[in-house]
Amino acid sequence: MRMPRPRPAWRRARDFERAWLTRHITEERRTAGLLGEVREAVFGAQDGLISTLGVVSTVAGATHQSFPVLIAGLASALAGVFSMSAGEYMSSKSQREIFDAQIAAEEMEVVERPAEAEAEVAYLLEEEGLDRERALNVAANLASSKPVLLKTMLEKELALSPGDSGSPLRGAIIMGAAFGLAALVPILPFVFLGADSAQYVAAVITILALFAMGVIKSRWTRRHWLPSGIEIVALGVLAGVAGSLIGNLLPGVLGVAGIAG
Repeated sequence: MRMPRPRPAWRRARDFERAWLTRHITEERRTAGLLGEVREAVFGAQDGLISTLGVVSTVAGATHQSFPVLIAGLASALAGVFSMSAGEYMSSKSQREIFDAQIAAEEMEVVERPAEAEAEVAYLLEEEGLDRERALNVAANLASSKPVLLKTMLEKELALSPGDSGSPLRGAIIMGAAFGLAALVPILPFVFLGADSAQYVAAVITILALFAMGVIKSRWTRRHWLPSGIEIVALGVLAGVAGSLIGNLLPGVLGVAGIAG
């Protein structure tokens, strides 16, 4: 739901109604949280498409049979789901624990050395463009409330905000699900077609899916949809071509050229 615009009569900060500001900031924070989940979904889906296309292209080029491709593709997809989910969970959880430790250290500084904390905030404000006296006055006002001083220090000194991290479990589920669903796209043609034909169909629909992802992603990145789509497609094409070449060359290199027969 789009927020209503400020009224024309609201020209000064004091004119803005508190209720409007509450709704507006809540909506912006919700959008920012959603963008984090979009990042996880895009990363998982992109990796699922590209890595699985590479696997099925390699196996199809090596065997020219659909059954080995399905086995390899599904095994790769399942392994990717668990690997991506576990990796995202552990990395997000570790990051959250590091942030919590940094927040605790800054909180101790505010409690035990408030003058030092106030001086740091004044310095940071001065670095952002305020003159020294004004920076000291603003810092003194902020220091009148320890929670406000702590939050200001975290945001300006460490670019952190208490409670601004998403759930590691939710992020893991989103990334794993996106990877698994996307991985099915290059696998499905091998269910209905022979390996040689399915290989090309898989490449085409994967390219279309990648392009669509790039177009959708541009809605949030504010890039033009065409270069955004082409960028992701280029990565997918590179992976598919590399996989196909390796699949055709590998049997000969290993001395097992007759394995597909």
